[in-house]
Amino acid sequence: MLYYLFQYLEGLDFPGAGMFQYISFRTGMSVIFSLWFATVFGKKIIKLLQRQQIGEVVRNLGLEGQYKKVGTPTMGGIIIIGAILIPTLLFAKLENVYIILMIITTLWLGTIGFVDDYIKVFKKDKEGLAGRFKIAGQIGLGLIVGLTLYLSNDVIIRERVPGETVKIVNEQGQQVEIPKMQDIKGTITTVPFFKNNKFDYSSLLWFLGEKAKKYGWIVFVLAVIFIITAVSNGVNMTDGLDGLATGTSAIVGTTLGVFAYLSGNIIYASYLHILYIPFSEELVVFIGAFIGATVGFLWYNSYPAQVFMGDTGSLTLGGIIAVYAITIRIELLIPILCGIFLIENISVMMQVGWFKYTRKKYGEGRRIFLMAPLHHHYQKKGYTEPKIVTRFWIIGIVLAILTVVTLKIR
Repeated sequence: MLYYLFQYLEGLDFPGAGMFQYISFRTGMSVIFSLWFATVFGKKIIKLLQRQQIGEVVRNLGLEGQYKKVGTPTMGGIIIIGAILIPTLLFAKLENVYIILMIITTLWLGTIGFVDDYIKVFKKDKEGLAGRFKIAGQIGLGLIVGLTLYLSNDVIIRERVPGETVKIVNEQGQQVEIPKMQDIKGTITTVPFFKNNKFDYSSLLWFLGEKAKKYGWIVFVLAVIFIITAVSNGVNMTDGLDGLATGTSAIVGTTLGVFAYLSGNIIYASYLHILYIPFSEELVVFIGAFIGATVGFLWYNSYPAQVFMGDTGSLTLGGIIAVYAITIRIELLIPILCGIFLIENISVMMQVGWFKYTRKKYGEGRRIFLMAPLHHHYQKKGYTEPKIVTRFWIIGIVLAILTVVTLKIR
């Protein structure tokens, strides 16, 4: 909203109004405002949750110190959602299709998570919202995102024309030569580690011959649904120790911001031989709010936590990460970038699968880990909560660096 106000004021030669035209300035303001909201208003929201007796219900898992968490306010994801949406509404271009998708994602999964937490807290049902309803909500969001990215005329990719170049003036006023680009629509994404690092989802339908292009969007939409479901549930699984999911999400968000900035800049995209996605640079403003919100929430969520995000926050953070990666066409890098969330998910699937298999074969269930998700395994081994969280953060940073390095590894 402020973007449009200062755009109008710039037409009136208002001093400094032109600053709002710069992505870097609006991103900086977005980070500062979201950080301020999460820390200042976060404290007020925590006190409100305490007055309403919206406390964490702790199941007996046999973990050291778990009962110290009883009564800690939950549903703190409200703080994260507010700290993301308000700066986005103030500093982003609201007609941008990518910003619209991110706002829808935040509200959509935030609502599902809120309902889940509400049932757990107020209805005293530890299971919360039935899993089938969560999955249905994630599938619904996947359909919206996938079909929008495929059908919207505002979503395009600019691809280089072999052997042709054009001259443009860069930010320093210098004339530079870059490859000539052409606008294309389709189901193309980026594949890491390969020289010609493009992958078309329609190629998976090679057996259809000429009809593969026509039906490729189906594969793309199904991939979007799978990625959103997997990542949002992965963050949900990771949210078991103070600050673990929040800090890891902040690391992932920062990395996504780097990719969005590069993909939205024709010069950097050409130099790095990555897909140039016009208008995606506006996503940097959104991710600035995301980073500020997660870091600000970490102020209260670090050990010992004063508030938990609940499913309100964890499902929202996971959905945002997934949709953001898909919009800038780096979803195939998610297994690396979101390695922490992936291994947490896999540890649960391995544990459950092996338990069921051995119970059927031997008459009693056996376990691979002392407890799943993986972070609880290390708790059972005697590691302190802050040590586990810090080491997971370090691994997350290493994975983030490796993800960025893929820009130059072909």
